[in-house]
Amino acid sequence: MAMADVTVRGAGIFGLSIAWLCARRGARVQVADPFGPGAGSSGGLVGALAPHVPENWNPKKQFQLESLLMAEGFWMEVEATGGVSPGYGRTGRLQPISDEHSLELARSREVSARELWKNEAKWNVCEVGTLGPWVPPSATGYVIHDTLSARLHPRQACAALVSALAVMGVEVQPEAADQGKVVHAKGYAGLLELNEAFGKSVGGGVKGQAALLRFHEGEVPQLFADGLHIIPHADGTLAIGSTSERVFDDGSTTDGLLDDVIERARAAVPVLHGAEVIERWAGVRPRTKSRAPMLGIWPGRDGHYIANGGFKIGFGMAPKAAHVMADLLLEERDSIPQSFRVEDNL
Repeated sequence: MAMADVTVRGAGIFGLSIAWLCARRGARVQVADPFGPGAGSSGGLVGALAPHVPENWNPKKQFQLESLLMAEGFWMEVEATGGVSPGYGRTGRLQPISDEHSLELARSREVSARELWKNEAKWNVCEVGTLGPWVPPSATGYVIHDTLSARLHPRQACAALVSALAVMGVEVQPEAADQGKVVHAKGYAGLLELNEAFGKSVGGGVKGQAALLRFHEGEVPQLFADGLHIIPHADGTLAIGSTSERVFDDGSTTDGLLDDVIERARAAVPVLHGAEVIERWAGVRPRTKSRAPMLGIWPGRDGHYIANGGFKIGFGMAPKAAHVMADLLLEERDSIPQSFRVEDNL
């Protein structure tokens, strides 16, 4: 059997997306993960592909904008190849506006979005009465409606990539020897390994808890209310998340904090009262010290690369992150923003 050009360690959203793009470009790829695809935080429920606020612009926000705009084409190609839907839809997002100060801020962002998002997406301040029944209660009577936010189902997205890779002859294996260039995309566990390798803290984990409800509203926008993402999925479920716990004993157990999240979501969106909770999920998301993804060459370790730290925005960042990593691995073309570079996170 031919040697692999690229070995990807970790079958979460970053690892699978990088493997997929490298395989699409003709590289021989192998993917190894002892726990299987989507076993870490990429196997969650929420799937909110939501943009940063259109102000105080920086390379991280620009990178995320470009990634969100390329997501539709990326996921269409994955689905067309493997036949599995990632549950992707650019359905937009509604956010209630709680007071006059927030309303003023939202209106100024309406202007900055026109400049920063160009004609690709809109950030509009709308009266609640103009939007139909699926709208969160708002103290001011106004909500923000952005047309850039999208949703996908994280597990379905991982399954879609696994299926597309299988069609390309790439199976996720529990173990594999290093061959070719090696990408370390191991999420929380990977950050702990990097802390040890570099002898200092480059990152850690933040526990998140989320719930899945049986609730079918159709193709409607996601909601962001009371700090919660409320995501109607294409399969007749609705995800609510999530907590952000810096201190935790067990990253995989749900508790009363999730009950509180569910109650807050029902208070923010009363129509959810009575919807059955069909799953509770907890996991640990990888967070670098800078909060930005960490992409690029592993300093001092020839032929090894890092792709980690998609904290809360991993699925939204994945299409663009996979492109820049494939450019680096296959063409030695480096277009990684300064703030994402590994050495900048050390």
